[in-house]
Amino acid sequence: MQDSLEPRHEFWVGQRVCSLGDPQRIGTVKYVGPIEGYSDTWVGVDWDNGEGKHDGSMNGVRYFHAKSDRSGSFVRPHNLNQGISLLEALESRYKSDSTKDEEDEMYVLSTSNQRVSVQLLDIKELDLTGNLLSEWKDVGTICEQLPALRTINLSNNLMSPYKTNIPILKIIQVLVLNNTGVDWEQVELLRQSLTTIEELHIMGNNISRILPGSSSMVQGFDCLRLLNLENNCIDEWNEIMKLSQLRCLEKLYLNKNCLNSLFYPDNNERYESEVTCYKPFQNLCRLLLGNNNIDDVASIDSLNSFPNLVDIRLSENPITDPRRGGVPRFVLIARLAKVQILNGSEVTPRERKDSEIRYVRLVISRLHTSPEEIKQHPRLYELKKIHGIEDERPSSGTTVPQTISSGLLSITLNCVGASMGEKPPLTKKLPATTTVGKLKSLCESFFKLKSMKLKLYLQEEGSPFPLMLDNDTSSLMDLGIGNDSIILVDEEGS
Repeated sequence: MQDSLEPRHEFWVGQRVCSLGDPQRIGTVKYVGPIEGYSDTWVGVDWDNGEGKHDGSMNGVRYFHAKSDRSGSFVRPHNLNQGISLLEALESRYKSDSTKDEEDEMYVLSTSNQRVSVQLLDIKELDLTGNLLSEWKDVGTICEQLPALRTINLSNNLMSPYKTNIPILKIIQVLVLNNTGVDWEQVELLRQSLTTIEELHIMGNNISRILPGSSSMVQGFDCLRLLNLENNCIDEWNEIMKLSQLRCLEKLYLNKNCLNSLFYPDNNERYESEVTCYKPFQNLCRLLLGNNNIDDVASIDSLNSFPNLVDIRLSENPITDPRRGGVPRFVLIARLAKVQILNGSEVTPRERKDSEIRYVRLVISRLHTSPEEIKQHPRLYELKKIHGIEDERPSSGTTVPQTISSGLLSITLNCVGASMGEKPPLTKKLPATTTVGKLKSLCESFFKLKSMKLKLYLQEEGSPFPLMLDNDTSSLMDLGIGNDSIILVDEEGS
């Protein structure tokens, strides 16, 4: 804890401290002792924010090694705060002047100014984010003294590595270790004491590899439902496959890593349990892969092989950025047969149907010039059958889309340009072969916008941003645009 009633001046190497005048400026003690040419004792501190004066050297003499050239400094002991214990912090926060009869009672004041007793035995959640904890034995002591504790957050405490004296954490169900410097080797050592853990958060710890103990797969964690590895440095999907035998794992968060592809093993790859033939990621239903480097549709298609995966995040990857040659939302929905939530947005039955029909139209239009491309669309025949599309001609029935080559599409045009004035939306029936360039000319005529250069955007259901139609030679059919689509008409430079 950072708050202190009175500063104390005993310091030791490895201790976490903060500046007396700025409790948010936290660092690690790397040296305690004299400095040549100066009197008395000094404390060498390596600051977390990197804002120091040197690398641990002074006048050619090295006293410690800082993590960067200017993250270290020497501080007088009376200018540092080593914090107070959790119990002292609780007493300082919740106890005020009391009578002799009340001096052993801890309480808070309710809104009606009535005393409500506080019993530490009943604490179930404890947030210790950004304090001065570093030793696991102290964490173990806290857990031992709070038998009802189930959730503990140690984020932004730089935890010292340990190899022995593993803390007793058997009661903990949710453990948050974001930005603590913990690597997977430390997680493996913790595993034997985390027998009831259900959620483990280890974001921002520069983890690049998953290092199992004695097996090629991560074992144990029999109750773990959620594993959060966001904002780390994992760049190989083979590392993630080491987690595939965690049988209760339902949610795996991998946003902001360095993954460039993924796969689901086929029958020839030995990722199943040698004992039970348990399918990899059997119970995984949510997989967050946003802000990685995934750039191939084969990775997208492989998500269909995960047995129970229905909630997927793929935003901020090259494959989902049309500006970098990626594919739009409707293509992702059509390729992902089981997805129910995509990038945090629900995929409704209506959106799925429209997306799949639009996708089939798009693929068929491309097959005229590149027949070999059919190999890149494993769901095409399945989707043609589902929606009654055979050889570019739909089967009879009112719910089937019109003939692709000659049908008319009902398109709603909506002016959104700042200088266009208020113009009511127009719904027009246009040939599917209408190009983007032709549609711009039509919009100039429809809305009397002769002096403006126009930009067109497709407004897609479930997508947070409209898709820019930036290729004037592409037709509505080429873009997979179907009936009842909405196109926004804007002006250049807006």
